[in-house]
This record gives sequence, C-alpha cells and structure tokens, in this order.
Amino acid sequence: MLWTIGDLHLSFEADKPMDIFGPEWAGHADKLIRGFEDVREADTTVICGDLTWGMDMKGCLEDFRFIDRLPGRKIILKGNHDYWWSTVTKARTFFAENDIGTIEILNNNCFFREGIAVCGTRGWMCPSESPSPHDRKLMLREVQRLETSLKAAGECSRKLVFLHYPPIFGKFYAGELIGVMERYGVRECYYGHIHGAGRPLAFEGEDRGIRYKLVSADHLRFRPIKIL
Repeated sequence: MLWTIGDLHLSFEADKPMDIFGPEWAGHADKLIRGFEDVREADTTVICGDLTWGMDMKGCLEDFRFIDRLPGRKIILKGNHDYWWSTVTKARTFFAENDIGTIEILNNNCFFREGIAVCGTRGWMCPSESPSPHDRKLMLREVQRLETSLKAAGECSRKLVFLHYPPIFGKFYAGELIGVMERYGVRECYYGHIHGAGRPLAFEGEDRGIRYKLVSADHLRFRPIKIL
C-alpha cells in the first residue's frame, strides 16, 4: 500500500515546541505513532517535506531515527524548513552511517510502487503576480526538477506528484508547474506546507483534470492517508 503525509515538524533535539502553533500540535510525535498504526512494514509512505527543525544532519539524528522506526518505508522530499538538506549524497551517507534503513529521497528521480510512479519536488510559491527575479529563478528550477522526475517515470501510465508547496492557494496558481503535470498526464497531486488558519485557502478538489489534496500532518490529524 502507498500512503502520504506532510510536515512532521519533529524537534527531538531542536528547541521548537510545536504546540505554540495550536493545541492540536501538543504531543504530536505520539499522535504520529498512533497515526501510523495502520501502516504495514511492506507499505510505503511519502512524506511531503518539513520533516524536522534540525539545522544540520547531526542535529536531526533523533528525528530521523523516529521516522525510521515508524512502520514501512518512507520516501521524503524537501520542505522549506528542512534546513539540514544539503545534498542527496550526504544524506544517504548519513543514513547509512547511522543505520537508518527505511528512508529514501525523492529529488530529480522517481520511485515505482505497485504499478505507479511516485514523482515530485519541493515546488515554490511566488508572493505576487509579478515575482522577483529570485522567486522566478527558484520557480523555474522547481519546474525543471518536476519534469526530470516525471521523465524518469517513463511510460508508466499512473504518475502521482508530491510537492511541499501548494500549486494552488488562494489567488496563487503555479501555472508552469501545473502545465508540466498536464503534459505528463498526471491526475493526482498531494502537497503540504499549509497549516492552521491557512487551510481554507488551500485548494482541494479537481482542477483541469488534476485532483489536489492537502496532506499536512495537522490537516490529517497526524494520520497518513492511504492512496492505494
């Protein structure tokens, strides 16, 4: 089976209590343990970014050990608060050195699970209709990364896209990212990033043939949703 959730925001070593963002975050690590009870060891969960508040790999060790102990395999992608992220090679080396064996990284690649292709990238949000050169550069980079991931899926007929940032949020519409999904026949997109009062602005439903779903942990009550 394939599951997804986003925004675990773990902080076993960082001084970042999440309950300051709302009472639902109190004891959220324990809620995640209970939320994963239906996930089997043979299953895979895609985690849509913002895994940990640690500033570097060493400062994230206990957070990654926690994720590693959750049942099944995990495919992770980068979120805006994943400050520890440097290179995929360094992360894989760190996982191997610390016997973390259930975590794989989605970055300029894709994974195949039960006849479907797991594709994705972080994404980006531009704050206005006239983005700065910096925002424009980052958005184009994410568009390229998403296309690289979808190309890696080859002729797979069912391609799922996982992002951290929402492609549709209020008046924001990531047309270039969405255009890539349309060209490659994507019909499902899952994303995180949005919490609390922002959730009503996060688009959930179908737009131009693609179905969107917000999967941030608090939105899902810290329980991954089953995709297939």
